[in-house]
Amino acid sequence: MDQLNDTVVSEFVLLGLSSSWETKVFLSFIFYLLYLGIVLGNLFIVFLVITDSHLHSPMYFLLTNLSLNDVLVSSTTMPKMISDLLKEHKVISFQSCMTQICFIHIMGGVEMVLLTAMAFDRYTAICQPLHYLNIMSPKRCILFVIIGWVTGVIHAMSQFSFVVNLPFCGPNIIDSFYCDFPRIINLACTDGDKFEFAVAANSGFMSMGTFFLLLLSYAFILVTVWKHSTGDLSKALVTLSAHITVVVLFFIPCIFLYVWPFPTSSIDKYLFIADFAITPALNPVIYTLRNKDILVAIQRLSKRGHFDRFC
Repeated sequence: MDQLNDTVVSEFVLLGLSSSWETKVFLSFIFYLLYLGIVLGNLFIVFLVITDSHLHSPMYFLLTNLSLNDVLVSSTTMPKMISDLLKEHKVISFQSCMTQICFIHIMGGVEMVLLTAMAFDRYTAICQPLHYLNIMSPKRCILFVIIGWVTGVIHAMSQFSFVVNLPFCGPNIIDSFYCDFPRIINLACTDGDKFEFAVAANSGFMSMGTFFLLLLSYAFILVTVWKHSTGDLSKALVTLSAHITVVVLFFIPCIFLYVWPFPTSSIDKYLFIADFAITPALNPVIYTLRNKDILVAIQRLSKRGHFDRFC
């Protein structure tokens, strides 16, 4: 961090999403509603799982952590993106840019581990139901969360240690609404080939490896169900559909940007709206409208509210 003081560039200029004032106002309103939905929807899931004893199970413990992580990852970019849409001059300080990058990748690492843990949970529930509670014990669930945070920190710091010491002495314009490693490395006043490879090897292969691991786990679950249910996969597909939807929406932008990250293109920033805004907003909808236990818990909460009002 001592090299921060030697950096000539003290701030970066963000180009944002659009140059049309009408479009900016429209997008600002849409993203404000999305962010409000992300915070309220995901915190409602957390509240529901905590207060309803019927939801005190491994799957919903992991879902609670995923919901909290969605709020955090959206909060790293969405508030500034919304405020910048209505500003003519969009800037972010060097320190704030580096901090944003760190939190984005920490939360991204946590999300990958949580999605993997949820896939393992579904595999255990479907393929080994008699041993489910023993395998998905409270200690193991907590261990998954700890591993997620440790992985996220190592994942972020391993790249940050390279980038923070790069010299930035010239261009400071970022064609995006947020800071990230590929775009920052392109602005460095040095040959960034080895740093580009480090980002591709770390973020790219981590994203792609986790994504294909999850796809293999789903395939294994479906094959196992097919063998034991005379070809009827409907129940397993219904159970897994919500999780598969979240996984695809989360990983496709990551793979697109980090596996072949250079040169960056303007389409990258639009793809990552899926990770920062669309996926976190859809998660509460996917896990409530497609989940019978959650819907029943909402009904119990509603009835309890009516009862308390009359009392």
